[in-house]
Amino acid sequence: MSASAVPAQTPGGRRRWLTADRGRLINLGFFLAFVALIVVASTTTDAFLTENNATNLLRQSVTTGLLALGMLVVILTGGIDLSVGSIVALAGVMAAGMAADMPIALAMAVAIGVAMVCGLVNGVLIARFRLAPFVVTLAALTTIRGLTYVYSEVPITPTNASFLALGSDRVGFVPVATIIMLVAFAIVWVFLTRTTVGRAIVAIGGNEAAVRLAGISVRRHVVLAYVISGFCAGLAGVILASRVGIAQPSVGVAFELNAIAACVIGGARLSGGKGSVLGTLGGVALLTLIDNLLTLYDVQSYWQQVLKGLIIAAVVLARRQEEGR
Repeated sequence: MSASAVPAQTPGGRRRWLTADRGRLINLGFFLAFVALIVVASTTTDAFLTENNATNLLRQSVTTGLLALGMLVVILTGGIDLSVGSIVALAGVMAAGMAADMPIALAMAVAIGVAMVCGLVNGVLIARFRLAPFVVTLAALTTIRGLTYVYSEVPITPTNASFLALGSDRVGFVPVATIIMLVAFAIVWVFLTRTTVGRAIVAIGGNEAAVRLAGISVRRHVVLAYVISGFCAGLAGVILASRVGIAQPSVGVAFELNAIAACVIGGARLSGGKGSVLGTLGGVALLTLIDNLLTLYDVQSYWQQVLKGLIIAAVVLARRQEEGR
């Protein structure tokens, strides 16, 4: 083969190749860590490989999973949504409160609709007025939490069996709530990879100027991303209230951190334009497994927070190495 037949490799091309190779190694490392945790857990505690624990694992993944799914869509645009934990509380309290006076399905739908309105307001402030997503959603976090306490200062305990069914019913050992979450992941995967609107959302985070020059409305797509995040948070709040059998206005504190962590573990880039639905699902699975193991080993809640914080910091560092920074 002549020298001219060998494709030249530019410095930029070499950097992209090294970054991709490094990314594959990091993803493999996360997968091996996940497998290692399962092996260690199955050999050190009898409670891990039980149907009851498997069901609990699947059920506990729903809240973080739905929040991470909505967060991923927002992160792809280069934004962030710190208000999702407060939206979880508001939707749960509203659904439980209204369920006493109206049909269960309608109460849940109204609560999720209010959550979408919260996302709409966030999106309009960010896209229309060009405010920083961090500032807008941080303000929304406080405002929505206050509105939750305005609606009810005390926990609401729903007694209707139909309300509780959403969070407690199972198909075999798989909770219905988990099936709903997985369907949501499948829908968003199709949306982001197979639709023009979804691909535009991804492109905005990669190069907003190019998207605007292509004649695509950046504002509308950014607003849509936050509405989707609000929907996912509202659905998570309704399911959580149904699962635990009580809606507390104080619930959801720091839930947004788990959602962001799951996205980052799954390979999302906080600056936007890069992220994977399947990777985010893997991040949710890893975080849920860690929570489950810490509980099985009876680690105190404060130390659980310390360990999770260290894990998240290590993951972010690994992802920065993937990007060659």
